[in-house]
Amino acid sequence: MSEIATTSSSSSSSCYMKLKQLTAGATALLLLLLLPAAFSDADTLSTSQNEFGPFDQSYYNKFAVLLPATISNEALQITPDSAGNFTLFNRSGRVFYNQSFTLWKDLDSDSPDSAANGSHVASFNSSFLINVFRLNGSAVPGEGLAFLIAPDMTLPAASDGQYLGLTNATTDGDPNNHFLAIELDTFKQDFDPDDNHMGININSIRSNKTVSLSDVNIQIAPSGTRFYMVWIEYGGESHQLDVYMAEQDGEPQTGFVIRPRPTSPVLTANLNLKDIVKQKSYFGFAASTGSAIELNCVLRWNLTVELLPGGKGGNSNEGLKIGLAVGVPAVALLLLGLGGLGYYLYKRRKAAASDENIFGALKSLPGTPREFSFKELKKATNNFDDKHKLGQGGFGVVYRGVLPKENLEVAVKKFSRDNLKGKDDFLAELTIINRLRHKHLVRLLGWCHKNGMLLIVYEFMPNGSLDNHLFGETENATLGWSERYKIVAGVASALHYLHNEYDQRVVHRDLKASNIMLDSNFNSRLGDFGLARALDNEKTSYAELEGVPGTMGYIAPECFHTGKATCESDIYGFGAVLIEVVCGQRPWTKMGGFQFIVDWVWSLHREGRVLDAVDERLGNDYVAEEAERLLLLGLACMHPIAGERPKTQTIIQIISGSVPVPRVPSFKPAFVWPSSNMPEGVSSVANTMSTTSSWPLEISVADTSDWTPRYDSKDSNGGTRQHSDSFLI
Repeated sequence: MSEIATTSSSSSSSCYMKLKQLTAGATALLLLLLLPAAFSDADTLSTSQNEFGPFDQSYYNKFAVLLPATISNEALQITPDSAGNFTLFNRSGRVFYNQSFTLWKDLDSDSPDSAANGSHVASFNSSFLINVFRLNGSAVPGEGLAFLIAPDMTLPAASDGQYLGLTNATTDGDPNNHFLAIELDTFKQDFDPDDNHMGININSIRSNKTVSLSDVNIQIAPSGTRFYMVWIEYGGESHQLDVYMAEQDGEPQTGFVIRPRPTSPVLTANLNLKDIVKQKSYFGFAASTGSAIELNCVLRWNLTVELLPGGKGGNSNEGLKIGLAVGVPAVALLLLGLGGLGYYLYKRRKAAASDENIFGALKSLPGTPREFSFKELKKATNNFDDKHKLGQGGFGVVYRGVLPKENLEVAVKKFSRDNLKGKDDFLAELTIINRLRHKHLVRLLGWCHKNGMLLIVYEFMPNGSLDNHLFGETENATLGWSERYKIVAGVASALHYLHNEYDQRVVHRDLKASNIMLDSNFNSRLGDFGLARALDNEKTSYAELEGVPGTMGYIAPECFHTGKATCESDIYGFGAVLIEVVCGQRPWTKMGGFQFIVDWVWSLHREGRVLDAVDERLGNDYVAEEAERLLLLGLACMHPIAGERPKTQTIIQIISGSVPVPRVPSFKPAFVWPSSNMPEGVSSVANTMSTTSSWPLEISVADTSDWTPRYDSKDSNGGTRQHSDSFLI
């Protein structure tokens, strides 16, 4: 025992001495590196380059988001969207990057800088992708969105309506405002040229210079959805401000292909930032609504700002001050970091113990699947070569592999996160899949856990995913009608098993074509349970703490209110798959003036020509009765009211032809929230939810939203106010 104690003490002493030597050496080296900076003027210019978006909750750490502005649906919502507890009318908001920039500096009289007036003004470039969305039924949008340079990160009171979140009735025109804004105005005031213009605003909402965007065929907030990129370029030496704008291609769901900046600016002006803004200022956005409303969304933002050298009064001591200001904290941080090395080793040892707990949990699973060695899977996938990549999802990457001993092809899912949350995902998925046994579910073969690396091994599906065969570029990827019908029948069978035949009810939560795999005989296998959760049979939904689960186009409208997935929301996703399979189009494909394919199919059903929706690639090689059956069943499954959707048992009978399709109304029914006919679990959520209104919510029948389901809320006077549910995923 004493020998062990002596060894441990010796080891600790040795580590301490090494840390001490390392600290001293590193400190000396750092001081030597700081000496050149401490005794030079460091006149070399540099820039701060920032690329922001898609926006998630982590951006709350980088941005000042002034309520009712929010970050949601991968966008900066400068004015509120209806997902929060805010009214949409007469609101204003601001969002700032929370780092200030020095935008001008006075220079010494003997400075070699050639800038005029004894000052150096910073250059900057900014580009941002926007969508100003006019809500369904809105005759006019309002009020506008602005790019803003301001002295602080505050929001003026009463800055809604015409004030665009910039000023108010008291402060408008005050030279002490010290702001510069580029406005995109969608509501005409008496002093505006029209309701669709761009303007340069200095300390006031009355623009110093404007241009009608109608003259360049740009409509800021059209009745449909359009995305625009705005480029703002300012030369600090020339004082030239140029603003460009162009429509962009793409969708939030599929990505954007950014067009190059136009050669000619829409708006140009000559102005000296020093005469307008504070020396230290912030970049951001402001927007407002009034009696007319719109959704003001920023989807991407790039910002490059010139970092100015030392200004007036700068000398050799300035460099020393900078060196000390940087060096002292850096040394302190270095010491703390080295001192924390021991703590890191302790945490690593603790994490290793946690890994052992994970290992034990896996070992204890009923009917324990095979444990693979990491070396075995690494070799099988050729060191996880990208050439072997089969796909990528929210929780990890899937690779094709070959086990040499068995000469067996497998699919290896390598989880993308090795923190505790990732381990929880890993265990949840493995626990569920391990006990599921159905011919139309992807079969689990085994698992691996090595040094925090989490992997699951599945049976390999040689024909890939349904998505690939519907939308792949090769000719042999096109599926025939009999194969399509067999595939959806198999998925229905698997879904019925998950919802009703397994000893725990399982909600998949991400039913879509890319999660439906095909074996060598084109039998469907439902896979990717990365979002699946098992439910007690007494319950009907699982509380999702991280927002709406699933993929855009497959998500049921009630999920945007509850944040929960249910058996009924799985049915909605299955309906989207049915229509996708018959039409050969993705759920979010624009057809016939509709953003979502389901709305187009519903319009064809109303006109008595639903078979016009059948995939053109099939020609006449399909069974009309079966195609109509699947299309109408798809519409029934995507009924806006959860309680009106058919159950899995009925779906199986309809697909087999043993029972007729339920009557599908000619017009898409209104989405009502909360509904009087909804499953118990969803109803209980609705009764406890806080909403923006105490009145029932319903979607307009003629909904042609370019986003997600929109709804109307009835006001106390019986009127109607338009909202958008959640519009960017």
